[in-house]
Amino acid sequence: MTDATPLCTPDVAAEFAAEADRLLEFTRAAAVPGGFGWLGDDGRVVERDLELWITCRMTHVCALGHLLGRPGFLELVEHGVDALGRAFHDDDHDGWYAAISPDGRRPMDGSKAAYAHSFVVLAGSSAQVCGARGSDDLLAAALAVSDRYFWDEAAGMVRESFSADWRREEAYRGINANMHTVEAYLAAGDVTGDARWSQRAGRIVTRTVDGFARDNGWRIPEHFTPEWTPLPDYNRGDVAHPFRPYGATPGHALEWSRLTLATAATLGGAEWDWAPEAAVALTEGAIADGWAADGADGFVYTTDWSGTPVVRARMHWVVTEALGAAWALHHATGQDRWSADFAQWWAYAQRYLLDTDRGSWHAELAPDNTPAAGTWAGKPDTYHAVQAMLLPRLPLVPSFASALARCR
Repeated sequence: MTDATPLCTPDVAAEFAAEADRLLEFTRAAAVPGGFGWLGDDGRVVERDLELWITCRMTHVCALGHLLGRPGFLELVEHGVDALGRAFHDDDHDGWYAAISPDGRRPMDGSKAAYAHSFVVLAGSSAQVCGARGSDDLLAAALAVSDRYFWDEAAGMVRESFSADWRREEAYRGINANMHTVEAYLAAGDVTGDARWSQRAGRIVTRTVDGFARDNGWRIPEHFTPEWTPLPDYNRGDVAHPFRPYGATPGHALEWSRLTLATAATLGGAEWDWAPEAAVALTEGAIADGWAADGADGFVYTTDWSGTPVVRARMHWVVTEALGAAWALHHATGQDRWSADFAQWWAYAQRYLLDTDRGSWHAELAPDNTPAAGTWAGKPDTYHAVQAMLLPRLPLVPSFASALARCR
C-alpha cells in the first residue's frame, strides 16, 4: 500500500541522515588487526576477546557506509571480510570461531552458534553488494555452513549451537537466533537471487509469528526444547541475560513486526494476508507491555507472561526496533498513526539515548533514563542504530544493503 503521508518531515529526515553520519564516524575506530573490537563509552576499543557477531555486524555497517558514499568504508568492509576469512575461520572443522584473542592470532571460543553465524551471512551479503574483495567466497561459505549444520528442514527453523567440531549439539532452541537468521536469509535472497533463502525465512516467520506468538497472546516464547516445546521459566535465575533473558522481550516483538512485513513483501501471495494484522498485534502488544510500563518513558527490557515488567532497564536497540516497526507498518498499511509513534520514539532517543559528547548511543539506560551498564557495558557496536537512521530513505524491501545500492 502506498504511504498516505510521508513518515517524517524533511527536517526529521535530515536529522536521521546526520545521525547516520555521526554513527558511521564512531564506527571507524572499531577496526583492529583481527577484525572489529568492542567499543567503550569513549569510542575506543575495549581490551577483550574479539567476538564473531561484533566483527560481522560492523562489517555490515561499514558496507552500509560505503553504499552511502562515505570514503574509506570499502576498505573497512574488506578488512572485515579478510578477518572472517582468516582469523575467525575454523580451517579444521569449518564454520567460524565465536571469539578470538585481542591480537587476532588464536581462537578463544571455538563453539558454533546460529546467532553469530547468521551475522556471517549478513556480513557476506552486504559485502557482496559492495563488490568487496573476497565477499563472494565468504557468502558462499556462510550459506553452505548454515545449510549444512543449522537449518532443520523438518522443523522449518534453525538449530541453536554446536561444539567446535560440530559433534555435540546444545539441547536448546532459541527464537533470537531464528530471528536474526530471517534477517540474514532475506538479505542473502536479495543478493543471490536464490529464492530458497527467502522461502526459508518465510517458514521461520510463519512458525514463530503465526504460530508461537499468535498462540501465546502475541508475547513471543523465546526458549524451547529441541522438539520446540516452549520453556516459559527458562533463565528465571538470570533475568537480565543479554541474549537469553527470562520472559517476554518487547523489543523482539517489535523486531519481528518489521521482519514479518518485510518477509511478506518479499514473498507475496495470499498466504501472507495474515502478516499486517500480526505485525500490528505484535507492535501494539509491545507498546502496551513495554512502553512507560513503570511510569517513565522508554521500553522495559523484559516482562513476565502477564506483561508485568521484570527487567526495567531500557536498551537502546529496543527503541531502534520500535522505529523500524512503525516505519514498516506505515509502509504496509498507509496508516498515519504510525507516524506519531515514530516521532515520539525518535524524540525519546534524542533526549536520552544519543551521546552527543562521546559519540554513538548509550547502550543501556536505568529505569530513570540515566546511562547504566547492568547488561551492556560500553557501546559494543553501531548495527541497530545505523540501520534505524537509514529508515526514512528506504523502501520496505529489499534488505538494507540491496536497497541502498538501488538508491545510488
